Amino acid sequence: MKNIGFLSFGHWSDSPQSATRSGADALLQSIDLAVAAEELGADGAYFRVHHFARQLASPLPLLAAIGARTSRIEIGTGVIDMRYENPLHLAENAAAADLISGGRLQLGISRGSPEQVIAGYKYFGFEPPEGMSDADMARGHTQVLLEVLKGDGFAEPNPRPMFPNPPGRLPLEPRSPGLRDRIWWGAGSRATAEWTAAQGMNLMSSTLLTEDTGVPFHQLQAEQIQRFRDAWAAAGHEREPRVSVSRSIFPLVSDVDRAYFGRESGSTDQVGFLEGGSARFGRTYAAEPDRLIEELREDEAIAAADTLLITVPNQLGVDYNAHVIESLLTHVAPALGWR
Repeated sequence: MKNIGFLSFGHWSDSPQSATRSGADALLQSIDLAVAAEELGADGAYFRVHHFARQLASPLPLLAAIGARTSRIEIGTGVIDMRYENPLHLAENAAAADLISGGRLQLGISRGSPEQVIAGYKYFGFEPPEGMSDADMARGHTQVLLEVLKGDGFAEPNPRPMFPNPPGRLPLEPRSPGLRDRIWWGAGSRATAEWTAAQGMNLMSSTLLTEDTGVPFHQLQAEQIQRFRDAWAAAGHEREPRVSVSRSIFPLVSDVDRAYFGRESGSTDQVGFLEGGSARFGRTYAAEPDRLIEELREDEAIAAADTLLITVPNQLGVDYNAHVIESLLTHVAPALGWR
């Protein structure tokens, strides 16, 4: 068995070819797709976060709305860029969304990826202290987030408060027990995966790694996962960690599928440069179900992960994306033992 969810970037465009024409469309269709995915038997609804772009940027109100409309499906992010975040506000908002959903929030966070503007976090009021990088700042914000999610009191109470206080220092409210164990870090390298394990966070790995050793992407990612698990064991954490990977997977079961994605059949890894270093990008899987099953069976990273997130082309509309999810769950997942 494997948890299977979708990952949406929430793009919108006023192009006549787009079924998602505005920010309102992106948000409301995301809710509808999550409801449909739950009805189809999927396990998760996850959303990418980008600022200064026609994409989803403020995920927690969206996740709270999805939590109120659904009852079983996990809701999450993949990922929130911690360079932009006040960790105390994030902790409060995440706890509220988690409580609304009944403890189904899976909060994916990270240092983030290249954005639409230069050093966009500065416009949000954040700038790395002298001698620190923006990645250092993101990790610093993360340490604060992880600490306050423990629920311990740290703030000195007012001796003359408006409302009565419990004794001692005060924690953030509301608190959601268990949320600390449902924080994921989006790791782009093997070393970062090891750091993630040391912090006691789950591992979220996408179709991009910011390094290249010459081996196929899925093998490099499988090595990353193994290093994460080894570091987790060495750190002595008491619980079992979770690992997710993302893939673009399109079973070609209709003429519409073949028109949209038939050209991706035979896709291969790509190697390029990102922020001054080598990067390896994973392939797209698009084929008739029988062939797709055999190709996915060889993906070592999917085999090593407990959670698979399939990226969806959200501008093709809710109905088509629900069809993609249903096709995977019906025509592919059972043959691979995922269902």
